Amino acid sequence: MSAIVLSNVSRWFGNVVAVNDVTMTIGPGVTGLLGPNGAGKSTLIHMMGGFLAPSTGSVTLDDEPTWRNERLYRRIGLVPEREAMYDVVTGWEFVLANARLHRLPDPAGAARTALATVEMTNARDRQIATYSKGMKQRIKMASALVHDPPVLLLDEPFNGMDPRQRLSLMDLLHTMGEQGRTVLFSSHILEEVEQIAGSIQVMVAGRHAASGDFREIRRLMTERPHQYTIRSSDDRALASMLIADASTQGVQVLTQNTKTPGTDPEGLRVQAVDFARFVRVLPWYARERGIRLFEVSPADESLESVFSYLVTR
Repeated sequence: MSAIVLSNVSRWFGNVVAVNDVTMTIGPGVTGLLGPNGAGKSTLIHMMGGFLAPSTGSVTLDDEPTWRNERLYRRIGLVPEREAMYDVVTGWEFVLANARLHRLPDPAGAARTALATVEMTNARDRQIATYSKGMKQRIKMASALVHDPPVLLLDEPFNGMDPRQRLSLMDLLHTMGEQGRTVLFSSHILEEVEQIAGSIQVMVAGRHAASGDFREIRRLMTERPHQYTIRSSDDRALASMLIADASTQGVQVLTQNTKTPGTDPEGLRVQAVDFARFVRVLPWYARERGIRLFEVSPADESLESVFSYLVTR
């Protein structure tokens, strides 16, 4: 059973802070590293894999520093996000070369097993240049698995995969987690993480924002203030009811020209602090006053805004 421990880890590139004072432990099973693009996920994974040194703090695998620790490289399988590969070689040659670099006793047998595991046996003799993005992801996966590592680090592994390939990889990661391996994969899609990760670590703007299982992370996101844009047949009447309700903490009447008093309203901007109550009372108020709802849409549902709440809560 292997565990990766990050203690007060920061990493900066010049004046850019990519990771800021992160402390977390990644143990056996499947862990999802969740966050929007630019959150620092790739930087964390490269430090865990020993290919990038922390500027401050420590990253260890089973109490040994990962940075430039060749002994630990034999225990880690890394699937990077970047697509740059040796396109002039075949999939078989690429995976076999990695098996030989690990000095396995039977490199050809290990390569065949790894290719079969990711369902790339039939395409093994094609040049990597001819592979689709999803196939390149799978051949990188085969290369990472060829030495049968107890730790697997995957950076956005589902990018470019079709639905069948995604389900197959999800099943594979789930199986590896059940075997007691330490599996970490990054993603910016919460539902993707939900399907296979027993534990979730959330990164936002280089900071460790939250950790827990899917239900805990979903609850934190659901309980955050939500902003909605609402258009109705009587915006002012609806605003007067919503502003008095405990589910909201602010209602703004939108107009075409907000500087001109008396301008007809063009909708409402509502901040709901009790999401569960708000979604119940809004249609009830509208029905009681005979108000027609033309539009109810979230005004802040970008992934960045959802995760940023976890940092500032």
